[in-house]
Amino acid sequence: MTERTLTRKGQATRERIVAAATELIARQGVAGTSTEQVRDAAGVSGSQLYHYFDSKQALIRAVITRQADAVGDADGLPRLGALDSFDALQAWADAAIERQAENGGRGECSLGTLAAELSVSDEDSRAELSTGFLRWKDLLHDGLHRMQERGELRADADLDQLAYALLAALQGGTLMSQTLRSTDPFRASMAAALAYVRSFEVG
Repeated sequence: MTERTLTRKGQATRERIVAAATELIARQGVAGTSTEQVRDAAGVSGSQLYHYFDSKQALIRAVITRQADAVGDADGLPRLGALDSFDALQAWADAAIERQAENGGRGECSLGTLAAELSVSDEDSRAELSTGFLRWKDLLHDGLHRMQERGELRADADLDQLAYALLAALQGGTLMSQTLRSTDPFRASMAAALAYVRSFEVG
């Protein structure tokens, strides 16, 4: 069933299920989260859950879409149009690192952590994750393009390459910080990516 055919109450129930799944996956991973646990956490019956999601895979894909849509709420990625200056990029990096420091390096249900668990074993989920990552990469690219148009970045800067470097630093730094329970690798990865971007600064 698509969201377009749902009543307002149905949409609220579906969102409650997806939110419960997201929270559980953040704590115990995809493999460690069962549909029964999601059902109990969301306060719905088994028939209600399967009314909206006919399989665990369908529910996981909904979680992926939710996290990809949560620009500014997941992974420290800011709102659309915000990354169009060196100061904004630095503030974005600082906010993402601070978020990790505040949660003590504990795991989150992010695109990066979902990709680490699903991208090899589930082709449908890998495709959904790829779409989400490319959307975020395009946000970074758009901000860098505005900087280039204003003459702040050199004309020979490869904006796709810079955007991928920033996104890889974000995702890789997040995973290492969660594993080591330290923000040091996150700070290092973001500093290196930002320095790479600044190497194309005009003047």
